[in-house]
Amino acid sequence: MTNLANKIKIKTAQISLIVGLFIFFVKISAFILTNSSAIFSDAAESIVHILATAMVLYSIILSARPPDKSHLYGHGNIEYFSAGVEGLLIIIAALTIIYFAVSDLILGSHPNQLDTGTILISIAGIINIFLGFWIVRKGKQTNSLALVADGKHILTDAYTSIGIVFGLILVLITNIFIIDPLVAIFVATNIIFTGYKLIRESVGGLMMKTDNDLLNQIGGLLNKIRTNYLIDVHQLRFWKSANKVFVDFHLTLPYFFNIKQSHEIEENILENFQNSISNSEIRIHLDFCTPKHCKHCNFDTCEVREENFTNLIEWNNSKLLEEPIIKTSERD
Repeated sequence: MTNLANKIKIKTAQISLIVGLFIFFVKISAFILTNSSAIFSDAAESIVHILATAMVLYSIILSARPPDKSHLYGHGNIEYFSAGVEGLLIIIAALTIIYFAVSDLILGSHPNQLDTGTILISIAGIINIFLGFWIVRKGKQTNSLALVADGKHILTDAYTSIGIVFGLILVLITNIFIIDPLVAIFVATNIIFTGYKLIRESVGGLMMKTDNDLLNQIGGLLNKIRTNYLIDVHQLRFWKSANKVFVDFHLTLPYFFNIKQSHEIEENILENFQNSISNSEIRIHLDFCTPKHCKHCNFDTCEVREENFTNLIEWNNSKLLEEPIIKTSERD
């Protein structure tokens, strides 16, 4: 499954790069014909898209490498870095667009052949809409933040093109040329917001920010496989790296379970996780119960119980992340 996912990601990034080059030539042709500030803003964003997609392709190839002595958890975090660089490039492009648009406002803007330019930008926008949604879908399918970021960038590019088309049509109707650089500034402002979101997501991934959706999924799975001899789960930790999910937690079992029993329980949990969360790697630290656990344990066939069961601990998200119900210092 991992090899297939990597092949899908690489092929998707390659298609994005090829189509991005085609779109850039369409837009730069439209700019040369029209000398429009708005069309220049669209063409500038396409340059960023080409550079960013090239980096996405590189990051996907690098993230597919297996773990080594220098990167024990693999190379998947390069995708977060890629998304952050893409966000930074987007912001740089937006500031460049604003600079030239303000210059046109001061010096005056006189675009020409806007009818042809409008048609070319419309074609580019329509292609990008289909391409962007397809890449986002492939990114979610393969758990690739880099592809999802690339797809969202392309969709932003498409919506930008649509806004520019309406602005150019307005210029054609009114013959008020100042609208052209004003549209470019509006487009650039929107692009800055997109770049900021990409950088925020990238930093969140690199800092291993808690993914609440994944936490809910893990919590639901643990409750699904819970049995009466699984006494306590605590100190849950998890993080994502590209399309891999790493999970570790502590699990308290009856102290009299032998190694074979404990190993079979662990194998069952691992199988359930791998069936529910693709490309997941699980580490379980096994703890043993003490008499102080008896009131929280409803293992009805226990023959060494010292206290009646009275309180089943709810395995909600907060509990899973917290310390054990009986701390190590309280075990004796």
